Amino acid sequence: MPRESKLKKQERLKTIISLLRRYYPDAHCALNYETPEQLLYATVLSAQCTDERVNMVTPHLFEKYPTPSDLADASLEDVEAIVKSTGFYRNKAKNLIAASKDLVEKHNGKLPKTMEEVTALAGAGRKTTNVVLGNAFKIASGVVVDTQVRRLSNRLGLVKHDNPVIIERELNELVPKKHWVMFSHWLIFHGRQVCKARKPKCETCFLEDICPQKI
Repeated sequence: MPRESKLKKQERLKTIISLLRRYYPDAHCALNYETPEQLLYATVLSAQCTDERVNMVTPHLFEKYPTPSDLADASLEDVEAIVKSTGFYRNKAKNLIAASKDLVEKHNGKLPKTMEEVTALAGAGRKTTNVVLGNAFKIASGVVVDTQVRRLSNRLGLVKHDNPVIIERELNELVPKKHWVMFSHWLIFHGRQVCKARKPKCETCFLEDICPQKI
């Protein structure tokens, strides 16, 4: 198909967002948490791991270490044992403890609310920071680009990149800022229920008529 102009892409995106909002009114962050700090820990653990697995691990972690101060003083071996099933557990455990120490020493035990301050914490890149700021504080710092968002934004013809940094930048330019937080949730829900990686259900997809894969 011919190269789509930015204006045409934005017009199609309006329809995509309208349909996603209609079909997934209850879309939300799949990670379980009660405090912003817990969401930070859960998001760090979610790297290269399913949300379901993280949600199986965090109840024990949060019960044993209910505050950043508790986790900051935790034994590395104990934290490793708790988070082992999430993969890359040694690095994750080290980051959880290091981030907790910074929260206690630099932020009075509370998660800060700026991109610069959160990304300065161990294990917190832009994706993690966008998740935390958007869901814990309703601060739209950027579209969260995880595996599902990367795949679907390419399939829908919104971007043509595999680099998450470039994808986020281009989505931030296309998607209205008021939808930045929810846009990733809508795509994630759609990716899990319909537009699956190996066998997308195109025949029942409500985006079929405007998806480049079908044009």
